[in-house]
Parts: sequence; structure tokens; C-alpha cells
Amino acid sequence: PRVGADRALKRVTESYWRGEATTADLHATAARVRRENWEALRSAGIDEVPCNDFSFYDHVLDTAVLVGAIPPRHAGPADDDESAVRRYFGMARGTDGASPLEMTKWFDTNYHYLVPEIGPDTDFVLDPRKPVSELAEALDLGLDARPVLLGPITFLLLSKPAPGAPEGFAPISRLDDLLDVYAELLATLRGAGARWVQLDEPALVLDQPEEVLAATARAYERLGAVSHRPQLLIATYFDTVGAALPVLRNAPVEGLALDFTGPARSNLDALAAGGGLPGKRLIAGVVDGRNVWKNDLQASLSTLGRLQGFADVVVAPSCSLLHVPLDLALERQLDPQIARWLAFARQKVDETVTLARGMTGGPEAIRSELAANRADLASRASAPMTRNAAVRDRVAGVTPADLRRSTAYAARATAQAARLALPPLPTTTIGSFPQTKALREARAALPTGALAPEDYRARIGAEINRVVGIQEAAGLDVLVHGEPERNDMVQYFAERLTGFLTTRHGWVQSFGTRYVRPPVIAGDVSRPGPMTVDWASFAQGLTDRPVKGMLTGPVTMLSWSYVRDDQPLGDTARQVALALRDEVADLEAAGLAIIQVDEPALREGLPLRAAARPDYLRWATEAFRLATSGVRDDTQIHTHMCYAEFGDVLDAIVALDADVISLEAARSDMAVVRELADADYPAAVGPGVYDIHSPRVPDTAEVVALLDRALEHLPAERVWVNPDCGLKTRREDEVIPALAHMVEAARQARSRIAAAG
Repeated sequence: PRVGADRALKRVTESYWRGEATTADLHATAARVRRENWEALRSAGIDEVPCNDFSFYDHVLDTAVLVGAIPPRHAGPADDDESAVRRYFGMARGTDGASPLEMTKWFDTNYHYLVPEIGPDTDFVLDPRKPVSELAEALDLGLDARPVLLGPITFLLLSKPAPGAPEGFAPISRLDDLLDVYAELLATLRGAGARWVQLDEPALVLDQPEEVLAATARAYERLGAVSHRPQLLIATYFDTVGAALPVLRNAPVEGLALDFTGPARSNLDALAAGGGLPGKRLIAGVVDGRNVWKNDLQASLSTLGRLQGFADVVVAPSCSLLHVPLDLALERQLDPQIARWLAFARQKVDETVTLARGMTGGPEAIRSELAANRADLASRASAPMTRNAAVRDRVAGVTPADLRRSTAYAARATAQAARLALPPLPTTTIGSFPQTKALREARAALPTGALAPEDYRARIGAEINRVVGIQEAAGLDVLVHGEPERNDMVQYFAERLTGFLTTRHGWVQSFGTRYVRPPVIAGDVSRPGPMTVDWASFAQGLTDRPVKGMLTGPVTMLSWSYVRDDQPLGDTARQVALALRDEVADLEAAGLAIIQVDEPALREGLPLRAAARPDYLRWATEAFRLATSGVRDDTQIHTHMCYAEFGDVLDAIVALDADVISLEAARSDMAVVRELADADYPAAVGPGVYDIHSPRVPDTAEVVALLDRALEHLPAERVWVNPDCGLKTRREDEVIPALAHMVEAARQARSRIAAAG
């Protein structure tokens, strides 16, 4: 992970943004993080280390800068270091004069990447400073370093047409021009001392059409023919490589990296059926880089044994360790009997080295490690928390009637309108409000005893009172309590549900400097008692306006946790859904008229291969309905989604049967609204009109323009006005004026609608 010990990279980057740290400080911390990572890999026994896998914000953004894909609105001199850094962060976060790049999910993970903009006139020009300088750092330490680059096929497939590009233009059509830059880069890296270069092509694990496979073959024929180049390794991960395997086998490159964990285990059979990879190096990803369970060493050795008949095998994790926390040894609060089931990044490196010794020296070389591993796996399988008979009986008793509302949306909408009496284009926020340092310190002080429970409750109550007042002053129609008591939208609930484990130092990058601590689902899930009712009821008692109850949905609870690998995901989802169903019922009984159950990870969890998608969408939508379908007609169910490509799951969004859905739309210029309209989405929609992941404060005219675009596609009686996402990560001096502009934009739109009759 590139976050550094104690989140060093986050701290210096945010200090730089505040003007407290210099560019030199930024680079010094980054160099230290890279050096510490490399030294840790070397001391663990790793023979060849990656470089250029570091990023200040996002590796896809780094690639856009590398190849010169700079949007015109961010163009300008970047010859000196300070201007280059400013431009880089401007592309990521926006500036006063230029909006940032769109952001979306990296395949089926909770990592977000910035979407490059490619047009017919994009001038690809190589800027090799970053990969060359980081290679030099590693070589200076005496390391055998392999630069890692995002491959040209994946880079273009993840890009979007630049504004103003002709209709039907596809970035992949610029492949030949981009290959000129990659060819130049390979020669440059060889001259800088690289023996191998890794080109990541995870897009090839998707169901790609023949034209993409043909483009892949053409791309690597071209790059393989570069004179004086390093040896080339093409890496895929997250799923089986499928129809791309023959293309990669025949490509004039020296190595492939393949995933052999989870659904990608079928890569083993595909290799066997195709005759292996004669003459090529195979980086065998047998240690799961995306989950935190301890590796089954004996099973991995068996896989490696089979693979040795197909190629020159090198042991490795299945993908970048970006997706797991840094070090289990930091989690001293965990029960040692539970900790023995887990492996974070540094432990996965140790597993990799152990398996390499076992592959070369035979099982006898790692006899003691195998015995300890068997005991650890058995301990987990037999642990009492793993299975709860009452939970399993309740799941078995779910009926079809539990999975649907008793009345269709149109009738529910009438009942809800009568109860809520909201104006047209009602305004609201998504849930969270900015969290101050004082709030975070109070939460941290409570479990240590440094702050008495009654004093903590007084502070949280005062903050909720203040946030309700801010919303009333801004003129919002539907309020939230602001979530000052919550550390994270998943962790907060995980700490209150059985079956979940939480960490103190298990930070993982979600995007930029936004880090999360994914919980671990280790056993059957149930709700010992209410989790949100007290503070939601308290907030509703402060105002006559509706206050939303706020919950995180079952699919997102799974997607943003490390899930069990010993039962189907759908089974775990139903357990979580039943726990949430109880919470929804208690919120309704407490008088909450609106309950929001967020599912931002619904699209993220979509399997990469089309064949696996129908089953996922079935249990995912059923889990949401199981959590929400027990309410009365006049109780309004909201959901929220953000930062994903929704086109693939529109039918599932309809199947959720929520009364109102709010979605990220500001950065994508309301593209999702057009998609929903084309799909005849029947319920109400709150397209985001305020991009909260940029420090920019949109003026009223900008919000009006976005709202008008939404109203071109959806009837006003089914449109809500809200930000893209929760406001937790923004400063209050940014939020208050932005909300005022949002409310004013809604008022102007209402006036125009009224004037038009």
C-alpha cells in the first residue's frame, strides 16, 4: 500500500493543500514512503520489487499525465515542479476555473480512479519523469526493480470521449498514436536500467469484443518489436482472462501475470487446456491481494505444482496490495485467536516468500509453516462466532412477501405526498455534514475513558442541534442529523452488529486522501439492538421539517468490508438485510417518515464477467428489498448511489423499488439522468447538482444549469435537488454557501415552473 505508515501520505498531502507544507515536503514524504516499502519487501525476501506503483492521488491520473492526455481546461506551463504538482491536483480536485476529471470505481473494487478524457485531437506527448525517477530511486538502493505501468488497452478503455468529441468517437481508436508514446517510454526505461517492465491490462478480464482482442494483439506486436526494450510482463487480475488468453500467449512478450484466486481460479484450467505458456515467465497470483483471510498454503502449493508444468513460475500476490491494510501486527486489540485467521499486506508478502520456498524446496522446506497454517484454518472453521443457528433459521424463514412492498410506487407516492407536504423540487442533503477535528477527538476519547459517556452525548447532541439549525437557515426541505457520531458509513454499523470485526489501523485508500477501514465479516450477522434510532429521533424532535433516518444498505456493507469466503455472498447479504430490516422498523415506529438506505456499492459489486451478473443482481436487489419492504405506504424509502457507471445496472436500480434515489451526476454532466429517462425509471430521482469531492463552491448559475439539464429528461414532480454525496469530507465554509446556492437554484426553478403553469 502506498499510504505509508500512520497514513503519512494523507497527512502531508492535505497539509500541502492547506498551504502548510511545501512541494519539497510532499516529495520528501513520498520518497520516504517508497523507500520504506522497498526495504520492507527486501527484508521479507522478495527478489524483484515493483516501482512506479506509487501515486500522490491515482495511478490512472498518473498515466494521463505520463502520456500527455491533459484536458485543455487544465493545460498550461508545467515545466517546473510546483506548476506540475498544481496542475496534477487541479485535474484531480478541480480549480476555480476548471472542473476536475470525472471519478468512478476501479473495476469491482472500492478504489476510485479519475477518468481520462481522450479526443481526436488529444496530443499524446511523453513525460517520463515520474517512472524514470522512481526507477532510479530503487536502483540506487541496490534493488532489482520492475516499473509498473497501466497498459495502453486498459488506459483507453477506461477513458471517456473528451468534451466536444464527435458522436460515436471511441478513445480506443487512438491506440496507434498512443503506442508511439509507449514505445518511446519502453526504450527510455531500458536506457534507465529497467530489465523488466510490467504493463497492467486488467480490462482484459472483462468480456471484450473481437475488435478489442484484435487491438490487443496489434498493440503488443508493436511494443514487442521495440528495439532495445526491457522484457515485457502483461498483468491481468481480478478475474479469469478468458478469451484474451490466446492473444496474450501468442504475443511477443516474455511474461504474463495471472490471478489464481476467487473466480480467477479457472485460469488454471484454461492454461492446461491451452498447453501452458511455453517459453514465458508466469507470475502466479496465488495469494489473494483483495481479501484479508490467511492463505491456505497447502492448496496454493498444489496450484503452483500444476502451474510448474506450464511455464517458468514465479510466486506473487494476485494483484496490487493497494486493496488491503498495511500490517496486521498493528492490530493489538484483536483477540489473538481471531488475528491468527488474518493476513494484511506485510503478512501476504511473507506468505508469498513462504510459498516460493515451498515450491522450490518442496513441502519439507516449509513443514512447520504448513502445520501452523493448518491449525489456523481449523481454528477459524470451528469458531463459535462463525455459525449462529438463530440467524440461519431466520434467513431460512424469509418468504417472497418479505421481499416486496405491499403497494405499487404510484399509490405510495400519493400517500407520502399527503404525509410530507413537500414543495416541488424538494431540497435535501445525502446524510453526513463536515466533521471537525474536535468531533473526531471526542469519538476517539470515548472508548479510552478520557471522555465520560454523558459528556460525549452532550457534545453529539449539541452538534446535531447546530447542524439542524444550519439546514433550516439554508432553507432545506428535508433535513439530516449530520452523523456526527459516525466514524464511517460501514464501520459504524459493523461495530454494532455481531459477526463483524473492526480494525484501528486497517486503512485502505478509497480515492486521493480518502481512506477507509473496511471491517471483516467473520461470522453470522445479527443486530443486538437499535443502532441509529436515538440520534435520529433526537434530531426529528428539534424541527418540524422531515428528518431522514440514515442507514447503509446490505450490498454496500458487504462490498466495503472483507467478506467471508466460506459461504455464498448472497447468504451473508440476507443476514445483514434482516438486521437492517429491524432497524428500519424501529425508525418508522419512532416517527421517522423518510428512511434512506444507501447502496453506493451496488454497481461496484457487479461481477466482471457477464455470466455471473444475473445471480448477483438477483440476490443484491432482494437483499435491499428485504431490508426496506416492511414499512407502511406513507413511509418514504430513499437510497443513494455515487461514482459508478450505472448503465449496466439500470434494471436492478428499478428492481430496488425505492421511492427516491439520489445519484452522483455533477461531474458526469447529468449522464445518469439521461440513462434513467431512457430506461423509463418510474420513481423519484435526486441527481447531484453539487460536486462535493472538489473544494470548489459552485455558484447558483452553475447549479441552475445542472438542474435544468435534469429537468430536460425527468418531470419536475419526480426530481429532488441534492449534492452528489455526503458532506463529511468538506469544510463548513465550503458547504454552507454551496447549499445556499443549491436552495436558491431550486427556488428559481420552482418559480419558472409555476410561471409556465
